[in-house]
Amino acid sequence: MTQFSSRLAERHARTVIGLILVAAAVLSFFSLARADELSEKVWIHGSANCAENRDPPIETFQFEPDTYILRQNKCANFEGPFIYLMFGEHTLFIQDTGATADPEQFPLYETVRQLMRQRGAEKLKILVTHSHSHGDHVAADAQFRGKPGATLVEPTATAVREHFGFTSWPDGEATIDLGGRTLTVLPAPGHQDEALVVYDDRTRWLLTGDSVYPGRLYVRDWAAFRVSVRRMATFANTHPVAAVMGTHIELARDGTQYAAGTTYQPNEASLVLTPRDLEDLDRLLQQAGAEPKQIATRRFIVWPK
Repeated sequence: MTQFSSRLAERHARTVIGLILVAAAVLSFFSLARADELSEKVWIHGSANCAENRDPPIETFQFEPDTYILRQNKCANFEGPFIYLMFGEHTLFIQDTGATADPEQFPLYETVRQLMRQRGAEKLKILVTHSHSHGDHVAADAQFRGKPGATLVEPTATAVREHFGFTSWPDGEATIDLGGRTLTVLPAPGHQDEALVVYDDRTRWLLTGDSVYPGRLYVRDWAAFRVSVRRMATFANTHPVAAVMGTHIELARDGTQYAAGTTYQPNEASLVLTPRDLEDLDRLLQQAGAEPKQIATRRFIVWPK
């Protein structure tokens, strides 16, 4: 190689490196901006008079090109659950199917297919799992059951353990390969026996279902819940977790509880919690000891059942 060629190659290498650094900076800025937008996001939150509600049955929020959050209209079902969609190179992951079965009232499958068509990704496989098996998270399963290319992990103890390969529940963890994107799955019983927590290495989100969210954390197995929260807190302390997000909002921004069953929640708290919130919850549960007790903070309320 001549001296001129060597200098040209070095200049080209510096240019490529510079472009990579610029692209990384742009992506980082975009991610931070979207994280702020998500933290402050005002979701559809029902109406005092649902006869006057004009919100869509499903709100779709695109966090980044491959990640979506859906929220069900609270006038369709007061639970107003959140549903998470994550696209990989060969598989679309969906956590939960909402609180309404009727596709006319709650067109979840068609909403998903429309997003796939918009992306030119109609041939992707679909994997549907659940944060847990309560009715407000599995109601629209039938919209996916038996559909071409779709795998629905039935919300039963046997199906969950077999699909993810858990042989000593609730110990261990599993991974889901979506193609260029990996999810980590952790057992988290306490709110419900088949509860799972999912970590996404792309967004660095820890999806905690009904185990942790800004609202009433209904605990059916106190001992298991304490262990599960300790597992979540430890995971968040040893992995780069950017946000902790569950499947409901039941608190206002000032920490006030909305009445159970309400269809109208103005001024909702942020959906986004933090690893610090997990640390606080773990600490409070350990301080509470072995006997169930209610614990109230501005970020969550532990509510033994």
